[in-house]
Amino acid sequence: MRISSPLLDQQIDTITELRELYRASEARGARLRLLSTSGREMAQATPENSVDVLQRCAERLAFFVGKSRAEISMRPEDAGIAIYAPGEGNHIVGRINIDGLTGLEQIADREDAEAFRMHLELMGATIARMNDAHDRDRLLGTLQERELRLEYLVGRMFSAQEEERRRVSQELHDGVAQTATALVRILEGTTTNPNADIPAAERAKLAAIARDLVTELRGVIGGLRPTLLDDLGLEAALVALADALRADGYDVSVSLSKQPVAWPAHLETALFRVAQEAVANIRKHAGSSCRVEIELAVFDNEDGSFLRIQDFGKGCPSTQVESHSENAGSHVGIEVMRERMTAIGGGLRWTSVPKGGVCVVAQFPVTF
Repeated sequence: MRISSPLLDQQIDTITELRELYRASEARGARLRLLSTSGREMAQATPENSVDVLQRCAERLAFFVGKSRAEISMRPEDAGIAIYAPGEGNHIVGRINIDGLTGLEQIADREDAEAFRMHLELMGATIARMNDAHDRDRLLGTLQERELRLEYLVGRMFSAQEEERRRVSQELHDGVAQTATALVRILEGTTTNPNADIPAAERAKLAAIARDLVTELRGVIGGLRPTLLDDLGLEAALVALADALRADGYDVSVSLSKQPVAWPAHLETALFRVAQEAVANIRKHAGSSCRVEIELAVFDNEDGSFLRIQDFGKGCPSTQVESHSENAGSHVGIEVMRERMTAIGGGLRWTSVPKGGVCVVAQFPVTF
């Protein structure tokens, strides 16, 4: 026989309500633990461990809805519950396959279903972030590959150009220059032959023209490919440029690094071409008898080494600083020099000095 009283019924209702509140509180705690634990793991996921992290989170989600097994897939075409990327696109980025569960409508508790949906959103955001990282890495790899190919092609272009200059220089030396020299000797010989038909004054004039031709040819040959650069190296070629400036009346100081360097051919050629172009512009724009400094500094680091050529003359307008040399057979334009230095991993600064003159600095990497 059951004894009932209003007080006892009230106590039973209170206990029942407390139990329901406790169960609801535990359910909410379970939902919060699910979302916070998985959210923390997925936030720290990297492209290297993302698959393992997502699989653990998928298994945790399966346990939450009372299932024993789950599989995560990054392929949208696979079977399972769709995982969507965040944003307006609303495109599928993966699937989760949980035994006996085909959709959120099978989850009876509305709050559990909402927690399940929020968990899928976290997974979708993580997969989308990993996809973006993979896309960036792929694009970066493609860009780096293209840069390497471009650097190789530019290097090949400059090498082919130097080889062509060397060939033309050799042909001029062995052909036209030898013929002109022979002409000089013939004309000089006729000046001592009283029986020659050409008057002595005319013969002397022709001999002088022939000698000037030989001198000019040798200058062209040296501009195409100086033998000093091939025979004695960069330092000797820079000294030769300085000596030529002194012969023209310039006050030239030269400072060369004492650090021994086995110059790679492409680096040696690029630096000499920069110096050659700078000296050509000094002759064109600086005016006569100004001071010129040539400095080659070499340090055992990636970007500290440089070649500096600075004049203290009249300078030149900014429009002329960027112009190409008039004698395309002997000099190379400034923009081409920048490209040449970029191709070897260096850089070029060609600036007007406020107090007059131009400063050229070529920075370059060097390996000892």
